[in-house]
Amino acid sequence: MSAGDYLTNQFLIAMPAMTDSNFAQTVTFIWEHNADGALGIIINRPLQMRLLDVFEQLKMPTAPGVFGHQQVLQGGPVQTDRGFVVHQVGGHWEHTRQVSPRLQVTTSPDILNAMARGAGPNTALVALGYAGWSAGQLETELAQNAWLTAPCDERILFDTPYEQRWRAAGRLLGVDLATISDQVGHA
Repeated sequence: MSAGDYLTNQFLIAMPAMTDSNFAQTVTFIWEHNADGALGIIINRPLQMRLLDVFEQLKMPTAPGVFGHQQVLQGGPVQTDRGFVVHQVGGHWEHTRQVSPRLQVTTSPDILNAMARGAGPNTALVALGYAGWSAGQLETELAQNAWLTAPCDERILFDTPYEQRWRAAGRLLGVDLATISDQVGHA
């Protein structure tokens, strides 16, 4: 693949035929994709955990007015004890990856500490774990019709209710995922 063919800052949308329970009916935000593989965060699998629970577990005091009601997401099946924050550009954090001119992913706890103090990014989602593909693995899955891809839409990433994100991502392509056959083939 050439650099222009990589899927960084794209949505990976599971096809209806996807049977892997880790990815069935998911939307994954791809935050890094290159010759070595791909990394992403599933953005539509909320856990029974709120951001406030994370602050409490990490013994981070919260500033008055900080609302930790936002649900934490199950970002993927890999390193489920590791946190990832997808956020709009701004702030200086220890381990941040620039994904696009508007989006970053931070993996260091300093961003959570800032969020607990009310000094973090204005718009962010927090996930535990990530999805990862080794070199060539994602390309093989795409060739097998396991996924659709679409440019990242921040409204879906941050604002759309979790249970609506899969179908909303399909609509970016003009597709109603509920009407796609779960049978795949090649013409």
